[in-house]
Amino acid sequence: MGILFLVGARASGKTTIGKAVAKILGLPFADTDQRLLESAGRTVDQIVEAEGWTGFRQRESLALQEVADAHTGGCVVATGGGMVLAEANRTLMRQRGMVVFLDAPVQVLAERLGRNPLASQRPSLTGKGLVDEIADVLAERRPLYEAAAHHTVDASRPLQSVCRHIADLWNAQAL
Repeated sequence: MGILFLVGARASGKTTIGKAVAKILGLPFADTDQRLLESAGRTVDQIVEAEGWTGFRQRESLALQEVADAHTGGCVVATGGGMVLAEANRTLMRQRGMVVFLDAPVQVLAERLGRNPLASQRPSLTGKGLVDEIADVLAERRPLYEAAAHHTVDASRPLQSVCRHIADLWNAQAL
């Protein structure tokens, strides 16, 4: 059956869409960020402060491997926004399932992050303001999201529409 991996920038909807798609497909849902934080017993800020971004990225890759190994019978997985930075992670996801890039414009991502109280718990990647940071990070990562993805979906569309489209993509590849 494989795994449905959702990749994209922070606030692209990976967790929200992932939970809804998992329900539609009757599959379990897993979140690599949640797995990472539970295993570390610390916040992202605390991990980055103690281990730097390199240590965080290593933990992120381990969480991806653990989630993939634990759900060989099928699962919907929301990944962290930086999951695609490691080539090994992109390869693992493409080999173990179907990867969907949830694409959304910078302004939509900024609006969502502005409404999300958890946004303040993530350390800045660039030290810039929110919109500039999102634009810079997305510009850097877009080629990696696209390289990892089997499909790109406009995640700025209404939630039900996005979920139905992803479920249809999943069901079509399962035939």
